[in-house]
Amino acid sequence: MSEIDLTLLANKQTALPSLHRQFLEPRAMKSGFLTALTWTIAALGSIPLFSVIYMLIIQGGARLDFEALTALPPAGFEDGGGFGNALVGTLVMVGIGGVISIPVGILAAVYLAVLGPHSKLAKTARFVAKTLTGFPSILAGVFTYAILVITFGYSALAGGVSLAVLMLPTVVLAAEEAMRQVPQKMTDAAYGMGCTRTQVILKVVLPTALPGILTGVMLAVAGAAGESAPLLFTALFSNYYISELMEPTASLSILIYNFSAMPFDNQIELAWAASLVLVLIVLVFNILARLLGRPKY
Repeated sequence: MSEIDLTLLANKQTALPSLHRQFLEPRAMKSGFLTALTWTIAALGSIPLFSVIYMLIIQGGARLDFEALTALPPAGFEDGGGFGNALVGTLVMVGIGGVISIPVGILAAVYLAVLGPHSKLAKTARFVAKTLTGFPSILAGVFTYAILVITFGYSALAGGVSLAVLMLPTVVLAAEEAMRQVPQKMTDAAYGMGCTRTQVILKVVLPTALPGILTGVMLAVAGAAGESAPLLFTALFSNYYISELMEPTASLSILIYNFSAMPFDNQIELAWAASLVLVLIVLVFNILARLLGRPKY
C-alpha cells in the first residue's frame, strides 16, 4: 500500500464519528428524560398494587393456616373455621368454565385464523368476540340465570357456564393471534409435502402456536378466578363442601363479599385471608401466562 493510500485511510478513520454515548447530546438527554419519566410513572402506578399486596399479607397472612384452608365457614359468634369449601368451589367452577371455553375457543380460533379468516362468519365472530371482552361480568350471570338457574336452580354448573362466557372471548382472540403468528412458509412447506389441511392444523399450526394459546388460557383462567358478580346469580353460596354439580356452591369471591360486611372479627379475618389466597391464585396464573408466552430462541 502506497503512502498516499495510508494517509487517506488514516484520514477516514479519524473522520469516523465516535461510538461512545455523549450524555450532553440532545437526543441522549431526551432519551434519558423519557426513560426516567417512564420509570417514575411505573413506580407511582405500582404503589397502589404493592400497598394492597402488603396489606393483604399483613392482615390475611396472620390468619392464614391449614385450618383456614380446609375448615368450613364458622357461624356468627364462633371462633376458628375457614374457607376450604369456597376454595374447592372456586377451583371446580373455574375448571368447568375452562372445560367449556378452551376447546370451543381453540376450535373457533382455528376457523378464524386458518379455515375461513376472510369469510362473513369469521368477521362476525371476531366482532362478537371483541365486543364480549368488554362485556360486563354481571350480564354473563344474568344470561346464565335465564337459561339455567330458572329451570335447574343455583348450581356449580351454572357458575361454571357463566365463567365460560367470560373466558371464551379471551381464549378465542389470543389463540387466533397466536395462530396468525405461525410463519406462512411453514404451512406452505407442509402443503408442499402433501399434508392435508387437518394435518397442517394438527401438526404445524397448533404446536407452533401453543405458547400463545396457553398464554390466553392462563389469562382467561386468572380473570375468571376473581369474578364474583356472575356467581351471585348462578352459584349463590353454600356453607358446605360441594357434593354434586347441581347444587349451590361456595366461592372465594362471594365468601369475601359476605364476610367483609359482617360485624364479627373472626369472619373479617377470614375475609382477609381468603382475599390473600385469591390474589395468590390470580398472581400464579398471570406469572404462568408470562412464562408460557415468553419467546424461545
